[in-house]
Amino acid sequence: MAKAFASQGDLTEKKITFDEVGRDLWAFTAEGDPNSGVIIGDDSVMIVEAQATPRLANKVIEKVREVTDKPITHLVLTHYHAVRVLGASAYNADQIIMSDMARGMVAERGQEDWDSEFQRFPRLFEGHESIPGLTWPTTTFSDSMTVYLGNRRVDIKHLGRAHTAGDAVIHVPDENVMFTGDIVEDHSACYCGDGYFGDWGNTLDAIRAYDVDAIAPGRGAALVGKDAVERAIESTRDFVNSTYAPAARVAARGGDLKEAWDAVRAACDPKFADYAIYEHCLPFNVSRAYDEARGILHPRIWTDKRDLEMWEQLQG
Repeated sequence: MAKAFASQGDLTEKKITFDEVGRDLWAFTAEGDPNSGVIIGDDSVMIVEAQATPRLANKVIEKVREVTDKPITHLVLTHYHAVRVLGASAYNADQIIMSDMARGMVAERGQEDWDSEFQRFPRLFEGHESIPGLTWPTTTFSDSMTVYLGNRRVDIKHLGRAHTAGDAVIHVPDENVMFTGDIVEDHSACYCGDGYFGDWGNTLDAIRAYDVDAIAPGRGAALVGKDAVERAIESTRDFVNSTYAPAARVAARGGDLKEAWDAVRAACDPKFADYAIYEHCLPFNVSRAYDEARGILHPRIWTDKRDLEMWEQLQG
């Protein structure tokens, strides 16, 4: 029997940090676990990313209540992944916002993603019994939309495909701060199992063009200052390129998935082995890179069965 995924043995609670990345803008981070963002307006609060369960969402709410008693009225979900969205019910937000494409992904593969991630990440899904079901948006957008929290303007945009087909970023112009979801990570592996390697770099360029003063990334520490922002964008780019290129070379010569795995490990282990969730992400990243290099442009749906079949193949 193949050994367990790295994440299945990760049962240690992570240290939570809550950093102000701009005036009344906060990043909730937890040592490589999924981050959330907090945007405080004149009379209300917007949350970015719900967390995997209401139990984890309540940890975000506890931090929010340390800095404001304003009601939480908006929840923005940058994409459809279960670890990002299934805690939504805890916030009781009036509006739940996703891109049109992200909503479509919930319809196409939301339940399969939930089932898959549930068995990959047991710690994140503690208290899963309180999840009422799939999270559906009340509001969607195609390319962009703007929300006003009183006088505070919040722009929500789809800048291109990267981590998923429907990724959204959230930009707060008055502080020039961006919440990027999993398009940008800091010292944490990118999960590319549903990604678009050929588009990811262009989407990073679109983020870079904003020349923001701070980023709250999808995973990893808050990035305050242009130097930190630039470093994280470029390290994310390096991670994505270093994963795809070896797999593409193997696919081009007709090699199999196990050969792609070995090639990607040779390229990435020396640079990224100490990144959070690196070992967990690697098999999914290699599989998706190998698929894309062979012309499978739209990521195949992950299921708990497909997860195990892929992992057994890689373990030989």
